[in-house]
Amino acid sequence: MDRLSFNELADMHLMYGLAQGNAAEARRLYIQSFPNRDVPGKESFRNVDRNLREFGTLKKRTSEGRPRVDGVTEEEVLEQFERNPATSVRTVSDEIGVPKSTIWNILSRNSMYPYHVQRVQGLSVADYGPRLQFCQWVVNRIDENPNFCENILFTDEVGFDRNGIFNYHNLHVWALENPKAIDQRRHQQQLSCTVWADIIGDELIGPYFFEERLNGQNYVGFLREELGPFLENVPLIIRQNMWFMHDGAPAHFSRVARDHLNRNYGQRWIGRGGPVAWLPRSPDINPLDFYLWGHVKSIVYRNAPNNIADLRQKIIHGFEEIRRDPNVFRRVRNSFDKRITACIRAEGGHFEHLI
Repeated sequence: MDRLSFNELADMHLMYGLAQGNAAEARRLYIQSFPNRDVPGKESFRNVDRNLREFGTLKKRTSEGRPRVDGVTEEEVLEQFERNPATSVRTVSDEIGVPKSTIWNILSRNSMYPYHVQRVQGLSVADYGPRLQFCQWVVNRIDENPNFCENILFTDEVGFDRNGIFNYHNLHVWALENPKAIDQRRHQQQLSCTVWADIIGDELIGPYFFEERLNGQNYVGFLREELGPFLENVPLIIRQNMWFMHDGAPAHFSRVARDHLNRNYGQRWIGRGGPVAWLPRSPDINPLDFYLWGHVKSIVYRNAPNNIADLRQKIIHGFEEIRRDPNVFRRVRNSFDKRITACIRAEGGHFEHLI
């Protein structure tokens, strides 16, 4: 495994995560994604994950003597953090072969400090019951119709901007001062857009770009005028049995939106104030949250977008890249099923440790 580059090891670990810890499936995904590379054995995928968990690095560190610490090294360290302010001391240490203590000293001498980014959303005890009830409802529906999940039109919107996607686990940004102040001076022109998408059966539909801030009126306008043409390629048998799902965003909960859904879907829609209530604070159950948006953003922000047109084109390309994977929708449905089962086992609480 020592012959593999860090990029190759990182891609192996990404495939291992997408395969949910199944080394054989991870190897298959790796072959599919990187057909021109040498293919490691299944055990190598397990070892990459084990090394990261036990040693905090993709490769086991070997003693190479005392690394150089000079002006060139300091310049290298500062350049790493300037290029990627969200990187970590450990990552830079691994990449340039300098002890973490040395990197901490260099950052301190240059008055650079870590600003932590924290999650602000979590579950309360009051959420457990509704989550459990919803998941049990889904299981009962699957018992009646094993293909039920293929008939759910999972929808969602998300905002894309200049900053990209963040890994919230122990996330920090290295900077000379509060990053908000830096952003205000560095980017005078706002670069952001709101994107809608849905997944139903084996179809990824979208993206649709909202030109204005989402509200009840433009959301219902979209449902009336744009959604129908988007669904033309969905098989008729699925459309006839389709359940519409959206979360509890204010635009979704507006009276005009609920009236529209009641008229067009009757009892077959899931959402706040609907016949079947969607769950607050539950992105871990929505396929667009637990899979799609993260995957699209990882594609979009491989290289930072230059302007709004570039950002939109990268989003469209991300959707096209996902569609080229013939098995992605089966894997997403399998993950949804596992998450529903795990949520029931956790009695509506956090369940990531069970999947």
